Amino acid sequence: MAYYRRVGDIPPKRHTQHRTPDGGLYYEELMGEEGFSSDSSLLYHRGVPSAIVDASPWELPDQGLTENRPLLPRHLKLHELTGEDWKAADAVTGRRLVLGNSDVRISYVTAGQPSPLYRNALGDECVYVESGTATVETVFGVLTARQGDYVLLPRSTTHRWIPTGSDPLRLYAIEANSHIAPPKRYLSRYGQLLEHSPYCERDLHGPGDPFLVDGTDVEVLVKHRGSRGVTGTRYVYPTHPFDVVGWDGCLYPYTFNVEDFEPITGRVHQPPPVHQVFEGNNFVICNFVPRKVDYHPLAVPVPYYHSNVDSDEVMFYCGGDYEARKGSGIGQGSISLHPGGHSHGPQPGAVERALGAEFFDELAVMVDTFKPLELGEGGRAAEDPAYAWSWSGRGPGR
Repeated sequence: MAYYRRVGDIPPKRHTQHRTPDGGLYYEELMGEEGFSSDSSLLYHRGVPSAIVDASPWELPDQGLTENRPLLPRHLKLHELTGEDWKAADAVTGRRLVLGNSDVRISYVTAGQPSPLYRNALGDECVYVESGTATVETVFGVLTARQGDYVLLPRSTTHRWIPTGSDPLRLYAIEANSHIAPPKRYLSRYGQLLEHSPYCERDLHGPGDPFLVDGTDVEVLVKHRGSRGVTGTRYVYPTHPFDVVGWDGCLYPYTFNVEDFEPITGRVHQPPPVHQVFEGNNFVICNFVPRKVDYHPLAVPVPYYHSNVDSDEVMFYCGGDYEARKGSGIGQGSISLHPGGHSHGPQPGAVERALGAEFFDELAVMVDTFKPLELGEGGRAAEDPAYAWSWSGRGPGR
């Protein structure tokens, strides 16, 4: 983010003495991307941010992946991953890996308990709130998350999720091995969101005040790179990491609600890039929101059949009624995976039913990747095996 924010107590000049009320020094930390060559923020701590008193392995939930072979379109019913034990699950350790590759991992969790303190040292996280509400406490301050929010958490941001209210907190977690940001075509050369962008800085909500917590011997779970892929470490800090009295800069967590995305429409069907909201290395994130549809007198409002020559397409159906998938068994909480090498498009009859439509009441979050996606433990457990044959009406041996 090139959108500058200043929160709390900071000195007038960076890298200069910043004194506590009793005359001691606050400890300045630079949190920056791409070495010293991209966005950063300066944080001022009451304690030494590098101090740890213990470290031990953190055994992550199953991170194994299985290739999509034979190559098939897949339907994954994520709500089937939720049982009565959701009330005891948290938003970090309760995640179940659904799909992944070397650039991005997609997990799902239904949570009812506060999470441990946690940070992801592999890359940024973009967590979509399907339903429920939460407070996200971070080293930068507190975010309030609600249904439809994307919660953007920069790499190595220490935070925790606290569900609020009595309803389950359903989260769709997109974990990158890179940074996640608005598409470059939406930005000026200095980083301002341009007039043709479907959202602007007013729609982004960062922390408002410092968040200070006292504590000793505080555990923090760290997800990081290992020789065999994703691994974890459990640190113990002598004092609580939420000790930042002030910070400023262009790198911080924020929320963006999908209701603030202004859809781009046309006389004929618009391609998926008009729905893009964020991008990472070798993947993009799009959202399909309720909108007026094509208004050419002979328009076909649903998508045309198309082959993903260079990418795998993942659609998470999280609201409304997605016209192109009627008759496939897909509903709220479903994922469709349409891999590169398979031509896909509307289900039989969807084109005819859509003719003359003026408005689509649908909500979906799409991730397109440029490397093949593999199935995680959660994806394998939630699969509907009939989906691949839904266009023809019959499968093997039928």
